[in-house]
Amino acid sequence: MFFSKNSPKKFFFFFLIFSTLISISSNSWLGCWIGLEINLLSFIPIISNSFNLFASEASLKYFLTQSIASINFLFSILMNMILMKNFEMNLIISIMMNSSLLMKMGSVPFHFWFPIIIEGLSWFNSFILMTWQKISPMILLSYYFNSNFIMIIIIFNIMIGAIGGLNQTSLRKLLTFSSINNLGWMIMAILISENLWMFYFCFYSFLISIMCLLFYNLNMFYINQLFINNMNFMIKINLLINFMSLGGLPPFIGFFPKWIIINFLINNNFYFMTFIFVMMSLITLFFYIRIIYSSFMFNYFKMKWFKIFIKNNLFLIINFFSFISISGMIFSTFFFM
Repeated sequence: MFFSKNSPKKFFFFFLIFSTLISISSNSWLGCWIGLEINLLSFIPIISNSFNLFASEASLKYFLTQSIASINFLFSILMNMILMKNFEMNLIISIMMNSSLLMKMGSVPFHFWFPIIIEGLSWFNSFILMTWQKISPMILLSYYFNSNFIMIIIIFNIMIGAIGGLNQTSLRKLLTFSSINNLGWMIMAILISENLWMFYFCFYSFLISIMCLLFYNLNMFYINQLFINNMNFMIKINLLINFMSLGGLPPFIGFFPKWIIINFLINNNFYFMTFIFVMMSLITLFFYIRIIYSSFMFNYFKMKWFKIFIKNNLFLIINFFSFISISGMIFSTFFFM
């Protein structure tokens, strides 16, 4: 669907997967750095397109930002090897290393490249950038992190991811700020447990894949297209369920991993962080509901010559899991009580 039969990009796509496995399974920092570099060099040919000026510009910007992050990461590795016994320098080196990894995953305050680059990508490449490209930096971050620094980063991720999506008209930028918001949840999850992070990441990837597949099939990139186009009512219902699930509204399936994290924070007396997490989730739900309200209620006066249907069995099967999540969450509530 996304690659042609004889596309050379398939070759780079396998290298992308292979490089991530190198990074997360390496037993030295240098091996992790090599894996990140292979990942960078394999992702750029995937997103570049000689027939699309925006994609070529996005690939160049991605290369520059990731190269800066890689240089900082390599420099911090060398500094760590030289000044290993100096405690004060270790704190600075840990912040440097964490900052380079945060820049690679598009985290606050190094997130400025993320919305700009994703605006020039296709939906499939956007999905890879929002999901797969976060695996290596996040797992490497869990190996060596400065807890106080990371806690501040988590709070800023949650806040900027929520507030930044308020004034967006582009669907790709909207999902980007949603990704930044969910990145704060994921970093919190990986500090608690790697299994919890994997659980949250699988749920998030599942929901983002549904959204990207839906917008790819509808060929939509901006919010106004949701109510200008004459969509089938079931497509609008799918949008409602998936947006609410992505925002973490109970009883939808996206609430489940967030509920576990909130439960952990309350049990460990992190009441301030719990308050920020919940309030910022309400802001994300606000602009999701605003989009859904627009698509359901607004009517465009221009003549609509055809009605949009989606004849894709795979898409219907995927959305079936979002439908059953409504009943599944109700039963899971009784299970965990």
